[in-house]
Amino acid sequence: MSAQSFSHAIPIENPRMLINGKLVESESGRRFESIDPANEEVLGSVPEGSAKDIAAAVEAAEAAQPAWAALPVPERARYMRKLADALKEQSQRILVTEVIDTGNTIAKMRGDVQIAYDQLYYYAGLGYEIKGDTIPATPENLHITVREPYGVVGRIIPFNHPLMFAAAKMAAPLMAGNTIVEKPSEQSPFSACILAEICADILPPGVVNIVTGMGREAGDALVRHPRVKRLAFIGSVPTGMMIQRTAAEVAVKNVTLELGGKNPMIVFPDADLEKAIPAAINGMNFAWQGQSCGSTSRLFLHADIYDRFLNDLVGRIAKMKIGEPLSDDSDMGPINNKGQYQKVLHYIEAGKADGGRLMTGGKRPTGEAFKKGYWIEPTVFADMKPDMRLAREEVFGPVLSVFRWTDIDDTLRIANELEFGLSGSVWTRDISAAIRTARRIQSGYIWINGVGAHYAATPFGGYKNSGTGREEALDDLLSYTEEKAINIML
Repeated sequence: MSAQSFSHAIPIENPRMLINGKLVESESGRRFESIDPANEEVLGSVPEGSAKDIAAAVEAAEAAQPAWAALPVPERARYMRKLADALKEQSQRILVTEVIDTGNTIAKMRGDVQIAYDQLYYYAGLGYEIKGDTIPATPENLHITVREPYGVVGRIIPFNHPLMFAAAKMAAPLMAGNTIVEKPSEQSPFSACILAEICADILPPGVVNIVTGMGREAGDALVRHPRVKRLAFIGSVPTGMMIQRTAAEVAVKNVTLELGGKNPMIVFPDADLEKAIPAAINGMNFAWQGQSCGSTSRLFLHADIYDRFLNDLVGRIAKMKIGEPLSDDSDMGPINNKGQYQKVLHYIEAGKADGGRLMTGGKRPTGEAFKKGYWIEPTVFADMKPDMRLAREEVFGPVLSVFRWTDIDDTLRIANELEFGLSGSVWTRDISAAIRTARRIQSGYIWINGVGAHYAATPFGGYKNSGTGREEALDDLLSYTEEKAINIML
């Protein structure tokens, strides 16, 4: 493979922000560059939105919201379906942009793009479920509740699934009658600019506003804006906690968070290993370089199957193809950005220093093509102990930690003692053991004899410091409304 194999060009000219229905530059005229993670070359630049741009976007969203909320449910649904159709029509352009800008492999990113428009279709059909209740509080009067939109919703998007989170996650707030201001990740901003073009063509001005910029200014301004009473963020635990603190300094806000994970996959000795071994690889999300909060990055293998499972697993991971993210043959691409790359290397060194047994990976791939870019081989550490940093802290990279267990009570204690509680996986043929174990894992989303998949209308979210609130289901739609009680004296 030659170095030229990783030469890329983003299929978007003059990327701009969307404010009040217009594609615009930042008020300061500043732009910032996005770097190709495969070769460290500049892909292009996008506007560097400021606090003033956020203020303008909120003003536009606030002005547009009453008319948007006043639309009949079928009319809002028609807009949602038109938006989904447009995303579907431009899916190939979006896909190429996503792959180049993130480093994620194209085979898996096709699913991201599909989820984006599928979620818009899904929520378009849920509008009539925004219902109130009748309450028999007194026999002589009528007591009812109604649900009303918050107004302007702020959403902050991470770098790992940028288009999916930017497009799919606007579905629920829009269908509930809110307008939106989104701040995409500065690490992978280009697909949001394509989304801005599509929204400008389809939606009324001000209904969706997209401001590219840095978290320290644009993101902070969005969190602090006193008239943005509903916020949603997907990202790391420290940033989520900072958003909660910052929002509370300004106003009482409803903040939902989908944060990190250090998710356990527990394999019993009777598990179907022919399925569990590839599942352990799929669950680590190597196609996203492990950069997914739901990755099952702690693998607990019963002592009776430990050596057999580990040897087979390591052999398969060692054969994974690292390379051009635009190639369907590639199993893994580069880490998204320099900061994340350095963080992953730091944790690999910590794993070695703490006594973990490095089974494969842990370094940059060999070859001329990999001399530049943020490349790390898929990595497995065995014989992990619960007090090791690599066993306790989220890496958000292609590093799998493997534990040996014999006692399920002790294993569950180790699995649950961390601050995280996003997802978990249990593998056994014993349905009673499976359900008992699933019930005892302190996480919000559990697979039994499965990993990774999200299912339509099934609420996704975390326990403990992995987040608040649930997405991808009716709960998500209702969370973008406030409940009002009306008491009618007859």
